[in-house]
Amino acid sequence: MAASMAAAAALTKMTYPNNATSKVDMYVYVPDSVKSDAVVIVIHSCQSTAESYFRNNKIPWKQGSDKKGYITIWPSSPHSGTCWDVSSKQSLTHLGGGDTQSIANMILWAIDKYKIDPKKVFVTGGSSGAMMSNVLAATYPELIAAVSLYSGVPAGCFVSSSGGVDQWNNSCSGGSSKASAEQWGNVARNMYPGYDGPRPRMQIWHGSADGTLSPQNYQETIKQWTNVFGVSQTPTTTVKNYPQANYQTENYGDHVQGIYATGVGHSVPSNLTASEEWFGL
Repeated sequence: MAASMAAAAALTKMTYPNNATSKVDMYVYVPDSVKSDAVVIVIHSCQSTAESYFRNNKIPWKQGSDKKGYITIWPSSPHSGTCWDVSSKQSLTHLGGGDTQSIANMILWAIDKYKIDPKKVFVTGGSSGAMMSNVLAATYPELIAAVSLYSGVPAGCFVSSSGGVDQWNNSCSGGSSKASAEQWGNVARNMYPGYDGPRPRMQIWHGSADGTLSPQNYQETIKQWTNVFGVSQTPTTTVKNYPQANYQTENYGDHVQGIYATGVGHSVPSNLTASEEWFGL
């Protein structure tokens, strides 16, 4: 009986109040022993779903949930090819009705249902999920305490000139979408005009050998968030070979951290220990 009880936790599809136009499916993993009032939103990559991402042994958040007792939420993209919509005005605008609003609705519902501390809502994702993590940080900063994203692009970089939903952007992916720090900061700020409250702490990972989303996007993302937080693009501290060999960690004050992985392609593998440390879990 004890063995079957211990194995009871499972990824479960949930129904949540969703007034967005986009209908993102919500899956939740509640560990057998809940020991934390935090929640981590785990956002999948392209050609994936919540269920396949959850089963992927390279994605360590189920293990983290089991060990430390926090709940995880796994949104599942409604689009063909299952990339996230980070291109349309609906998704790039606070309360615009896109994928971002659906995920925000999940967060609000989970805070109430699972008695989550609103100051302990964390977001992570890889590739398309990293892009969505950046966009969520810009569109719903009031809901998120910290983000740890792996191999993405700046918020708004994939914008579609035609307003298309879930559109690929070759200029951005190839690293030719460059702007000043203030321009990138404005792109993020304009996703939630007038907002002047707290914003999530940003941890940004990228590999130097990324052939899918150019490493230039790392530099552009650092420009964006250092500008949003009003800090210099010159790191306050640099730690070589951390959190592992050939990785370099650069801190830009307390709210922005960049981790650049030399020789690593797309995407940088999730580092549970370092992401949990960033989240304070």
